[in-house]
Amino acid sequence: MFGTSGIRGAVGEEVTAELALSVGRAVASEGYDRVVLGRDARESGRVLGRALEAGLRECGADVVDLGLAATPTVARAVGTLEADAGVVITASHNPATDNGIKLWTPSGKAFGPDQRDAISSRIERGDYDLTDWDGHGTVRAYQDAAVDHGDAIRDAVSLETPLSIVLDLGNGAGRVTADVLADLGCTVTTLNGQPDGSFPGRPSEPNEETLETLLETVAATDADLGIAHDGDADRMVAVDETGRFVPKDVLLALFAREAASEGDRVAAPVDTSLTVDDALAAVGASLTKTPVGDVYVAERATDADVVFGGEPSGAWIWPAETLCPDGPLAAAELVELVAESGPLSALVDSVDTYPIRRDSLEVDQKGAVMDAVAESVLERYDDVDTLDGVRVDRGDGWFLLRASGTQPLIRVTAEARSADRADELRAEAIELLESAKN
Repeated sequence: MFGTSGIRGAVGEEVTAELALSVGRAVASEGYDRVVLGRDARESGRVLGRALEAGLRECGADVVDLGLAATPTVARAVGTLEADAGVVITASHNPATDNGIKLWTPSGKAFGPDQRDAISSRIERGDYDLTDWDGHGTVRAYQDAAVDHGDAIRDAVSLETPLSIVLDLGNGAGRVTADVLADLGCTVTTLNGQPDGSFPGRPSEPNEETLETLLETVAATDADLGIAHDGDADRMVAVDETGRFVPKDVLLALFAREAASEGDRVAAPVDTSLTVDDALAAVGASLTKTPVGDVYVAERATDADVVFGGEPSGAWIWPAETLCPDGPLAAAELVELVAESGPLSALVDSVDTYPIRRDSLEVDQKGAVMDAVAESVLERYDDVDTLDGVRVDRGDGWFLLRASGTQPLIRVTAEARSADRADELRAEAIELLESAKN
């Protein structure tokens, strides 16, 4: 039921009001007595949110309703409002046809595997602690969560030289970013600023292909950089002042290099580029690898020597602030970095990058195929990591084979310090996969 990013799927098929009601009942029955609830701009979120609220309340939980709010706003509010858990109705960067449910702890970290399994088990058993007529929980609205979120960001950054920013909100819930940057003195030009869960301005996922208007606007103006969010603003990506999209591995390297110093560690998934390893080595820090998924990065970020965590998807975590990927915080941190050390194009060019190859191959019975891949790889290679899929370090490069968490696909990634070697490693990985399929 739950993937690493919560529940997601097509509305009316995988994600229904019945499911939302069951999740609410299960959360309350697990003893979470006070729950913060928010949603992104998708219209279906109103129905799902009311159903989930009903489930919570009829099992005795009190609900604090934030209404439309960014995911990091909701995650931060759990601790601020002294709640036991938080729920966001969102499908994040997925298309408008989808919606989902993600659960949060008071630390700002998403529910871990054990917590998700407990909720799933209750739903499968239909095991709910329904109350009598006079035991239902209460509900109250809270309108200042975005203000609280913005105040926390302003306390975390220092900006002596305000910049000119073009901000593409993608018709999502990330308005707090515009408010914070404006309060810090920046000139903010907003694109797709009206919340609309049909995402009329562009697809919700922010990447180079979907951000054409942002790239063109930054290039045609005197803006210092461009910033974009997905639908619930847990992701943040950037465009330099020339209108060039900043590769996400490079952005991860920039954030990691800025946050870390001698002896520190940075948490990132197993498919992270050598670019990040090299950037950290230059400042005496190191990378600690996690399974793919921001919940795993956040879990590792609880280690005392981990000062930053990130995923090349655009999820960035500063554990001293929150364990939730926080797009508005990331935007402010990047603006501060550019104001102090920019321009962004020069920062990007200071990071060494390497050829990386990514493929997705459709397979039947991906679990059995990955078991066969793992057996073959462990027989043939010495330096193998099975933390998430199978990652092979070949000295001058690496490759990874990993099953998709949501689709019948095996994802293949290969990277080396030369293009020819990257192609060789990609071919080597695909050959292993093809052999395992037969």
